[in-house]
Amino acid sequence: MIKTLIKHGNSLALVIDKPILELLDVTADTPLELSTDGDTLMISPVRDEERQKKLRATLDKINRKYSDDLRRLAE
Repeated sequence: MIKTLIKHGNSLALVIDKPILELLDVTADTPLELSTDGDTLMISPVRDEERQKKLRATLDKINRKYSDDLRRLAE
């Protein structure tokens, strides 16, 4: 998807379409982290610590149970 910036006062704004916001569970109140590698702009929602712990625990469980299968698939 190609987007262009729009003028917003003395700044520029990027309008993110509603389906993308819904997919990422982002609202007007969601804090966003902006980072760059010098060439690319990355925008990520800041998630609460509890949600991150839950995700890490789930990924650890999957890795313990399916690590051999995942390793073979990666080859």
